[in-house]
Amino acid sequence: MIRRERQLQIFNISFLDVISCGFGAVVLLVLISKTGVTKSDNTSDVSSLLQDVFQYEATVAKLTSYLDDQEARLKEIKKQNRASLGDKEKMSKELQGKSDDFAKLQEDARGLEMVQSSLKTASIAKSTAKERDVEVGGIAVDSDNVVFIIDTSGSMLSIWGRVLRTIGHVLDIHPKVKGFQILNDNGVYLLRAYRKRWIPDTPRRRKNVLKTLATWRSASNSSPVEGLEVALKTYAKPGTKTSIYIFGDDYTGSSFDTVIKKVELLNLNRVTRKPIVKIHGVGFISGHATNRFPILMREVAKRNGGTFLGLPK
Repeated sequence: MIRRERQLQIFNISFLDVISCGFGAVVLLVLISKTGVTKSDNTSDVSSLLQDVFQYEATVAKLTSYLDDQEARLKEIKKQNRASLGDKEKMSKELQGKSDDFAKLQEDARGLEMVQSSLKTASIAKSTAKERDVEVGGIAVDSDNVVFIIDTSGSMLSIWGRVLRTIGHVLDIHPKVKGFQILNDNGVYLLRAYRKRWIPDTPRRRKNVLKTLATWRSASNSSPVEGLEVALKTYAKPGTKTSIYIFGDDYTGSSFDTVIKKVELLNLNRVTRKPIVKIHGVGFISGHATNRFPILMREVAKRNGGTFLGLPK
């Protein structure tokens, strides 16, 4: 049997069918697909929106800046209002202080008149009478001994000439005493040689003491408490007639009540329940003077049989 070789034909029916179907599919795709790109207005819309956004941002920035300016202005107005209120309160306090100062000056003027009257009376008594008056111008001058406690702070040194003249006047209203003593407000003695003793009272001694006082410089804390304590412990003796004069322009200590009670305790006669010595106060006005010294000394003098004199400038 003769074997015939079968010839392979590529383009047979099946292949053509496949090709035809594929070609038809391509044609169909071409027909249903868009053949061109349609331009859209999206780009212009986006640009418009971006422009609006930028405009809004500029507006917001402008409003924010305006708001910040208004807030800063409001803060400045509040600050000015607070300053105005503070100035008003300060002016009110100053006005009250001026009123207090005026009242104090009136009282000091009365005190000055009393001192002038005292000096005048003392001068007359010194030149015409052998015996001194028991009381001159409201200040008892019947003491046999006198103690001076003097504030030697810088503010007092600035008016030291006036202080020295006043001390001389007070000595004048005591024409003759058995002895006197001078300490500063811290309890430091002017003449250490007479520490815890009386300085003999002679015209020459008075003159020398006043001369030494003119150049006296001693540390001070503007508080007579220490000096008063030394004077009371050393010179307050029952049965003696002693007066203490305190000169100052300010009090830098703490509680008034503590000082007043301490002085009363040290100056109390256990038998008679009365003060042993008389305590007087002389207040000066300097560049640093306050009303604390007069407040303290008025009460101390009142409770210890003394007198407080407030001197004007």
